[in-house]
Amino acid sequence: MIWYNKPAIWSEERDWLYLRAEGDTDFWRVTHYDFIRDNGHFYYREQAGDFVASVKVSGQYKNQYDQAGLMLRLDNHNWIKTGIEYVDEQQQVSAVVTREFSDWSVCPQPHNPPFVYFRLTRQNNSVRIDYSFDDFTYQMLRLAYFPADVSVQIGLMAAAPDGGGFDVTFEQFSVLDIS
Repeated sequence: MIWYNKPAIWSEERDWLYLRAEGDTDFWRVTHYDFIRDNGHFYYREQAGDFVASVKVSGQYKNQYDQAGLMLRLDNHNWIKTGIEYVDEQQQVSAVVTREFSDWSVCPQPHNPPFVYFRLTRQNNSVRIDYSFDDFTYQMLRLAYFPADVSVQIGLMAAAPDGGGFDVTFEQFSVLDIS
């Protein structure tokens, strides 16, 4: 695994990763906010072909836009991130798809779950984004286009755009080749 914007504080043990997301970090391109940010934390591996990536995420979200989850990345103009994003004092299951410009979709979680499972399934030219609260029953959040036949970076993402940072734990990260 390789760091892109490695946080100052992090530790890893077998299938568990802890990090402190640093403040003033984000992944975003232009839309609505008219800025480009590419300084969030991303711990990834290279992956070709079709695959299913999954992880369990729990965070101490407290400031607007604190976020953690999975990221699939081709380059700084083409990527997908999904996870929990803290918006208006409530956790949101979130997805951002970026192809030059970022778009954003959310699904409010008023019960502020202690953890959420996320799954990205890449098949041909699409990525399916699913989430679960029990790792058995998954809900589809989004189906998005993503270029086929290119190797990508897949891994764990966290950022704290507006606050001073927060703690997050990732468990059971896996990537299964389904090519």
